Amino acid sequence: MTAAAAPMKLSVIIPAYNEEATIIEILRMVNAQSIDGIELEVLVVDDGSEDRTVALLEADPSLYTKLIKMPRNGGKGAAIKAGLEQASGDYVIFQDADLEYSPEEYAKLLKPVQAFGADLVMSSRFAAPEVTRVAYFWNKVGNRLITLFFNILNNTTFTDIYSCYMLFRRDLVAPGELKRMGWDQHAEILSIARENARNIYEVPISYHGRTFEEGKKIRPHHVIGVFRTIFVCRFF
Repeated sequence: MTAAAAPMKLSVIIPAYNEEATIIEILRMVNAQSIDGIELEVLVVDDGSEDRTVALLEADPSLYTKLIKMPRNGGKGAAIKAGLEQASGDYVIFQDADLEYSPEEYAKLLKPVQAFGADLVMSSRFAAPEVTRVAYFWNKVGNRLITLFFNILNNTTFTDIYSCYMLFRRDLVAPGELKRMGWDQHAEILSIARENARNIYEVPISYHGRTFEEGKKIRPHHVIGVFRTIFVCRFF
């Protein structure tokens, strides 16, 4: 009798800073995902929150595998790096603590892994999503420009490199390699993963973006650092 194959472990890294309004809801959504052959490891990284985020998390430890508490606010990049250092899954995905991205998309992202052995799967809010919230024109233009720049330098065909959901084999990116701690870290991780990956896919996802009034943080000036990071990672 052949033994059943061990499930593949997916590490879900959730950086959180002052997310008391949504942290429990997003964790319940993550835990509601049941995908054949997949075991979830949920790592919440609190980035020095000053509200009730930590208290809410400590009151319900069943919602996560591990809570990593940063000694001070170091930014999303520092939280992501701390999560990667403690992740033990075969694959990794990042989950924002707000509700812009739904964990219900995990099954779509895992499909190329389970069916085709993908090393890296990028999500796209622009490649025929089922639904997407209409938001800011210039944010979309900026995203298109950095995606085009990345594709030209890396000979790829991504349509949305700054979508949150980037699923990749954990051994593609060593946390110690990461030098960026700001918004440009996402481009750094994708650059490293793309360089080491051999089998890359992209899947469409739905998107429920926040407005600036609702807490959206990225601004046009962040694009400058992203362009620089893409260039440096490609040539240096």
